Amino acid sequence: MSGVQFFGIRHLSPAGAFYLEKFLDSARPKLVLIEAPSDFADTADDIVRAETKPPFAVLAYTNHAPVRTILYPFAEYSPEYRAILWCRENKVEFRFMDLPSDVFLALYEKRIAEEAAESENDGEDMLNENSGEERILSVYDKLDELSGEGHDTFWERTLEHCADFESYNEGANLFGANIREFSEKTGRDLEETRLREGHMRLCIRSAVGDGIVPEDIVVVTGAYHVEGLKTWENEENVPELPHTDSLHTLMPYSYYRLSTRSGYGAGNRAPAYYELIWESYRRGDPRFTANAYLSRIAEKQRENGNAASSAQIIEAVRLANSLAEMRGGKLGNVPALRDLRDAAETCLGEGSFAAISVAVADTEIGTKIGALPEGVSRTSIQDDFYRLLKDLKLEKYRSVTAQDLRLDLRENLRVKGEKSAFLDLNRSFFLHKLRVLGIAFAEPRISDQDNATWSESWVVCWTPESEIQLVESALRGDTVELAASFAIKENVEKSANMSEVAEAVEDAFLCGMPTAASYAVSALQAMAVDAASFEELAKTAFRLSSIITYGDIRKADGAPLIPILQQIYYRACLILPGSCVCDDNASQSISEAMNRLNSVELAQEFLEMESWLNALKEIARRDDLNTRLSGFASAVLLERNQMTNDELKTEVSRRLSKGVPADLGAGWFEGLTLKNRYGLIARLSLWESLDEYIRSLDDEEFKRALVFLRRAFADFSSGEKDSIAENLGEIWGLNGAEVSEAVNAVLDTASQEQISALDDFDFDI
Repeated sequence: MSGVQFFGIRHLSPAGAFYLEKFLDSARPKLVLIEAPSDFADTADDIVRAETKPPFAVLAYTNHAPVRTILYPFAEYSPEYRAILWCRENKVEFRFMDLPSDVFLALYEKRIAEEAAESENDGEDMLNENSGEERILSVYDKLDELSGEGHDTFWERTLEHCADFESYNEGANLFGANIREFSEKTGRDLEETRLREGHMRLCIRSAVGDGIVPEDIVVVTGAYHVEGLKTWENEENVPELPHTDSLHTLMPYSYYRLSTRSGYGAGNRAPAYYELIWESYRRGDPRFTANAYLSRIAEKQRENGNAASSAQIIEAVRLANSLAEMRGGKLGNVPALRDLRDAAETCLGEGSFAAISVAVADTEIGTKIGALPEGVSRTSIQDDFYRLLKDLKLEKYRSVTAQDLRLDLRENLRVKGEKSAFLDLNRSFFLHKLRVLGIAFAEPRISDQDNATWSESWVVCWTPESEIQLVESALRGDTVELAASFAIKENVEKSANMSEVAEAVEDAFLCGMPTAASYAVSALQAMAVDAASFEELAKTAFRLSSIITYGDIRKADGAPLIPILQQIYYRACLILPGSCVCDDNASQSISEAMNRLNSVELAQEFLEMESWLNALKEIARRDDLNTRLSGFASAVLLERNQMTNDELKTEVSRRLSKGVPADLGAGWFEGLTLKNRYGLIARLSLWESLDEYIRSLDDEEFKRALVFLRRAFADFSSGEKDSIAENLGEIWGLNGAEVSEAVNAVLDTASQEQISALDDFDFDI
């Protein structure tokens, strides 16, 4: 059809953006129709503001759970973005003409529901339906095969390096028409394409109906849709469109998320490299891209401590130009990305891509993040998030590169003002609130070196997913704190046991939210009267004890937790002996719980020590309990100086005697070694008793005991084993150092066949 002028684009095409501006300068239209959701018109003023820095995206999302989202990202060289800027600069009207975002979201929800139903019925997936996505992939695969370089490189050579806008426009439209012809969509994809193109044709007819002559209208759309929109004059029945309640907002985006490497289907493989192509068009210098690309590779190599000389850059440029000429590049054989990367690998990586891989990623994908003016975000929780970033001086951590952040929660006495004095503490509150909300902006780093209670370590990294998660949290509250409080309340209500409620209590204290903590404490108090396992009681007691012990650092009042902890502690002491009637598999978790409760009793002076010690003594002396746990109870008593050497020797003689089954005796000894190993190693009488016990076993009994003894010593360090060998040397009247050397030599050369032979032995356990 004549009249309306169509300009087919690829969504992230620097050549398309440049030639579109030239085309608009030449055509001087009165209206520009742009392929984007029609309800995004209210974002236009913010998009064109000078403070808005690409890349950014418009995020549409449902305002009901589960939150569904769709994204429309823009780079500096997006043709749609340049069209919007051109219209504003030239005072020309523009309209977005695609389906509204609430329709897209409704179609998305419908698709998810249909796929779930199909999965329940017969397990069919989308590929079994010959979906449009699969068909398009097959066309691109064919194009890859025919071009010999891949369709991205084919597009770049053919269109990104075009000499004029007529060639680009004609080539892009032809490319889109061919893809359309050979990838006819079916099923849901066909339905959505028809709805979209029908709506866009209606927008064109509506514009003409408003009195704008077709010749004064330019349509900017994906090259795939050009052929489908040229029949805009044809009358058609417009189907009723589905809708869902939704909102939309502008958000910063990143070059990594624009890349196909992140999984974005409409992206390109090298956003930062394509920005260099855009810059070369702006400069009018086709050679700029190659020179800048290779220079930046060299710069990154130097930053990473690798040599990269000017001579290497010059040779790389020459090689890239030669490769472009050999491979049939356009626009005076300007190198494509494939040529430049091969040249960089050869000249700067000395034939090894691995040597330049980091520099290539930085140069091709980049770490650029967009920015929006203050107050542009459409949800109050986003505004609150960015305000807190600024107040807490965390803006520099808003980067796609992960950074370490170490916090000192103590008051800083070297600064004036409470806000500055407790800056790190307030940072901790903020980051923990984000953690509770599931916003992946910062993750706590657990390190063996970070034992100080006043210190925290975090790994901070911003991604667009963080922004999406932030928007999804808007359903929970208007601010980060309100949303976190609601999330903690949700966690309390869905908790299945006491330890999960205690975790919510701990979260509330870590977030510095006393109101939420009070609610969680009340729920915990109500649940504390119910029956619970010893492991659950110990885990809960440990969490509460940590809050009480370190609450002052976080300005938290742990007093309301004291009576709850006392109640849980005494119940745990009461049921512990009965919990020790278990098998070896369960003994592992119970010994860990015993260790937790022991640390709780040591940390809190208001807990009566005798209740805990009496429970341990009962377990240590009883023969009807799991012997591993009896041994562990003895180890705790020894560590706390509640068992003398004579009592230990008596217990060893009783447990490690010929009348006791070997597996029970060895299991008891294994439990004994779980704590205070250096203290045990120093007790020579213990090793004398063990030596006598092993000597008393016959071959079959020794094999039975060996399994447990090997397990007991499995995680002893080499230094601890040396000390034990020296003790045995002293007992045997030999040189301790020589015994240690001989034992280690035997262990190093032990026959694997001898060890494997135990696999067939019937241990009757």
